[in-house]
Amino acid sequence: MSEIPTVPDASHPIDLSDQVASALSDNGAVSKAMPAFEARPGQREMAEATARILVNGGVLLAEAGTGTGKTLAYLVPAILSKQQVLISTGTKNLQDQIYYKDLPALRDALDIDVRATYMKGRNNYLCLHRFSALKNEISTLPLVEQTRLEQLTQWADQTTTGDRAEIEDLPDDFSAWADIAATSENCIGTECPEFQECYVTKMRQQALESDIVIVNHHLLCADAAVRQSAYGEVIPTCSFAIIDEAHQLEDVATQYFGVSVSNNRLEELIRDGRRLVTETLASTDSDNSCAQELSELLSGVQDGAQIFFNALALAMPEMDRARLTAELCVPIAEPGRRLIRKLEDLVDALSSLSNSSEDIATFGHRAAKVYENLTFILEANEHAFVYFLERRGRGIFLRASPIDVSSIVRELLFDRMQGTVLTSATLTVDGTFKYLKGRLGLDHADALRLPSEFDYKTQSILYLPRTMPTPNTRGFTDAVTQEVRSLLQITSGRAFLLFTSYANLRAVHEQLESTVPYPLLAQGTAPRSVLLREFRETPNAVLLATASFWQGVDVSGDTLSCVVIDKLPFASPGDPLTAARMENIEENDGNPFLDYQVPLAILALLQGLGRLLRHRSDRGVLALLDPRLRTKGYGKRFLDSIPPAPVTHKLSDVDRFFNALETESTEP
Repeated sequence: MSEIPTVPDASHPIDLSDQVASALSDNGAVSKAMPAFEARPGQREMAEATARILVNGGVLLAEAGTGTGKTLAYLVPAILSKQQVLISTGTKNLQDQIYYKDLPALRDALDIDVRATYMKGRNNYLCLHRFSALKNEISTLPLVEQTRLEQLTQWADQTTTGDRAEIEDLPDDFSAWADIAATSENCIGTECPEFQECYVTKMRQQALESDIVIVNHHLLCADAAVRQSAYGEVIPTCSFAIIDEAHQLEDVATQYFGVSVSNNRLEELIRDGRRLVTETLASTDSDNSCAQELSELLSGVQDGAQIFFNALALAMPEMDRARLTAELCVPIAEPGRRLIRKLEDLVDALSSLSNSSEDIATFGHRAAKVYENLTFILEANEHAFVYFLERRGRGIFLRASPIDVSSIVRELLFDRMQGTVLTSATLTVDGTFKYLKGRLGLDHADALRLPSEFDYKTQSILYLPRTMPTPNTRGFTDAVTQEVRSLLQITSGRAFLLFTSYANLRAVHEQLESTVPYPLLAQGTAPRSVLLREFRETPNAVLLATASFWQGVDVSGDTLSCVVIDKLPFASPGDPLTAARMENIEENDGNPFLDYQVPLAILALLQGLGRLLRHRSDRGVLALLDPRLRTKGYGKRFLDSIPPAPVTHKLSDVDRFFNALETESTEP
């Protein structure tokens, strides 16, 4: 399906589409310079469509099935266009691949000295100004953090980027990093004495001078959300953007275009306020009275926050997320009002001191933002938002998220671009782009759908057992375990077991531990990157995982020969955001289940199944253990969307499929 205009702008002096087609042809520049390159018709079609967007402008939705080679399909026209192009990805892995692998190879192949900048979120970078201040307090910190800060000092004297990723053994939960990270909340901009040496300043300057700027969706949306503030944005203004893994964009936009207040945020505010009082105001006799007043106000905020979040913890149901209902608000209303008044007093006092220093002015803006956000959430009278509580470890969050981000994304992202390409292996539902166009406000976007280059009929087999109980019955996880055990015996491990809940994962893991001879790796026992590395390096390993492993994970070859999914990945109707979106659809005379939950689940399922085949030589079995694919009317929509692998209900067919593979691999 193609709806792309085929006539390039006659006023443009270069036919970019012809250049792109030539570069990606059988004997083109890319083929000559990259031995592993295979010319693919779908790749050329996508590249030429991307070239037309870079010449004529507009918006293109391009679904490129697995194996199309979509990364080169947009990088080649981006480079040849000689324009500054912003590329946003959904995962760090793809950022790394583009910056460290694809771009260097294409520089050589196309003989173009393309300049590129790899941009991360501000909190990844060291703030020299705040680091200098914290070093003065090193003796007051716990011994472990003192040792870490001494290591950071040595690193800071050598680094040219200030990127914390350079310190391989720095723990993710190193608490002092929040005090020295170059976040937009703490930035005092051009007034900062370290502004010229600032790593974020240097990164942005480099990006301004680059041809290709590589970001991720989190930075893209965070930057768009703060673009109206004085010093928040870091991404340079670009006329053209390519958004890869675009199926993730709505979720990320929902996170960054909402409002959030947490006990952690209040604790950081109070801690930074006390440090500011000590460093800035208590240094002279004349400021002692101000310092004393602010100390008392900060203590008031601290006491108010403790009472408020304790009340929240007691009122919150035993679940990770709960909607902020009128009933739930009763016990927290008065503690919330008192905390808001305490914050208002602090903001008023800081505003009278705003001329004292940029640090005080910035802290005042930060306190005002917390006051505004908390007031907005507790008033809960903006119908375009859903209000809810969330618990993460020891953190309690109050959130207000936009129910529909389509107009926000269109205004803050797409309307600011002359041309945008959104691509992914999974953008269509029921063969059309209708669902995604509606969710992202792109009703008039052009569309291009390219099938996978893989031969699913010979490379894979789809196993759908006939005797599975329904997922909401007590025997479901026992039946899953039995099916998994049989499949692992056939495939000799080498499997991803993907679950829709931690409860199912834990139950199956517990039953498998003593009954299968293969190494089991379970999500939650180690960081994601460590689990993936161990899976790749451990023969016959089996990885049990939930949502974060359903996408953005690339394991090719015999290491992964089986992907099992326990049940259809429907978003829980009890989740506050899902419930609000379903209500919104119903209010507009739609069908919440068929118009929202089913399409969303289809895209998630396709991402999970997409983990199996990552290369033309890959082979394996896809197993879906949810009987609703056969017993429910909507099951046909899922089956029609699944890649065209041969379907079987018998383990013996799966066994024959693998026996054939083993025979092929041992033949001379």
